[in-house]
Amino acid sequence: MNSSTEQSGYARRLIPMLGRDPHERGRVASPLELLYDLTFVVAIGVASEQLAEMVAAGHPGRGFVGFGFAMFAILLAWINFSWFASAFDTDDWLYRLLTMVQMVGVVVFSLGIAPMFHSIEEGHHVDITLMVAGYVVMRIALVAQWARVARQSPQFHTVALRNIWWISICQLGWVALAVLDLDLVGTFTWIVVLGLVEFAVPVFAQGRASGTPWHPHHIAERYSLFAIIALGEGVVGTVASSRGALGGVTGDDWSAAAVLVLVAGVGMTFSMWWTYFLLPFGDLLHSRPGRGYVFGYGHLPVFAAIAATGAGLHVAGLYLESSAAGEHGEHHLAVTPLGVVVMVAAALAVFYVALVLLVKGLGSPVGSVWIILGTLAVLALAVLVGARSMPIGLIVAMLGSFVPVLGHEIADRLHT
Repeated sequence: MNSSTEQSGYARRLIPMLGRDPHERGRVASPLELLYDLTFVVAIGVASEQLAEMVAAGHPGRGFVGFGFAMFAILLAWINFSWFASAFDTDDWLYRLLTMVQMVGVVVFSLGIAPMFHSIEEGHHVDITLMVAGYVVMRIALVAQWARVARQSPQFHTVALRNIWWISICQLGWVALAVLDLDLVGTFTWIVVLGLVEFAVPVFAQGRASGTPWHPHHIAERYSLFAIIALGEGVVGTVASSRGALGGVTGDDWSAAAVLVLVAGVGMTFSMWWTYFLLPFGDLLHSRPGRGYVFGYGHLPVFAAIAATGAGLHVAGLYLESSAAGEHGEHHLAVTPLGVVVMVAAALAVFYVALVLLVKGLGSPVGSVWIILGTLAVLALAVLVGARSMPIGLIVAMLGSFVPVLGHEIADRLHT
């Protein structure tokens, strides 16, 4: 927060958007950024729930296609805001109001996630109308923020104009896609093309990753906070997995399978948190700011895998509920116990492999290949066990998720 804001107690006047000091001492996430992040809790929750329901219904392929697109859109919107805020946040009244507009856009976007999944499940077209409408609202506010930079900061005038230009082009492309009635192949072809352009926008606009004055430790903290939001889906998935089979109507009907799934879910969530926060992302970005793009976009599979793990635990809960209901239940699921364990183990594998590749891409020696191979071996064992017992398979997968934690802690002790 700027000193002028701290002195006044609230943002009384407009502050020129000249750019923040990338070496500012004590820079942390602001309360407004934390509030903004809460809107994404809904978006990630809806995407994970829709994935779980489609997998349980026997449509895993289409479910993961929709989930991949939803997570891409969610993370892109969050990245657009977070990196701009790290570089140019003034916390004055206009900045706050434009952030509120972006929050409205996130809510509208979230309302469009379920219709998008349903349209993919039906297989005729992809309904992204509400998602695109939410993006239009978000990007009107974002372009207005960049316009302030262009007008008030001579140093970043050109960068701001280029961002306005490329963001507008991309958004026109998404609007056109929402209006056109294309089939699934045509839609996802355009999605891939527009997605690649979206990834390239920062390169087109500012060139080097250090082309704007973002703060390394602030960005690292922002990503760690978003990781916690994604990990929250693991907690939600764990609750969902035990809700229908743990306690029952009277509260004293304790299912052993539900207890094991509950323990596995909490353990997986905790081990992913522990592993992620072992890594010194702030220091890595501070020493290598030129690799900001690697850090920024390299988190996409990490966050998606965290949310997918929570969705897998949700599927486990749906399976337990279906099994408890028996033949007289209202819903019979198409997913098998093995399918549940495969989904969770695969999500965990993607998380740990993506995390190691991310750290290596940032030039850190942290992350032993042997630790990852050991993790994958235990996860493979979990799949074999899961063919006979889904709860035990998830427990083995949880143990596999602790292999990186033990490996890094032992390596640190030996190094010390």
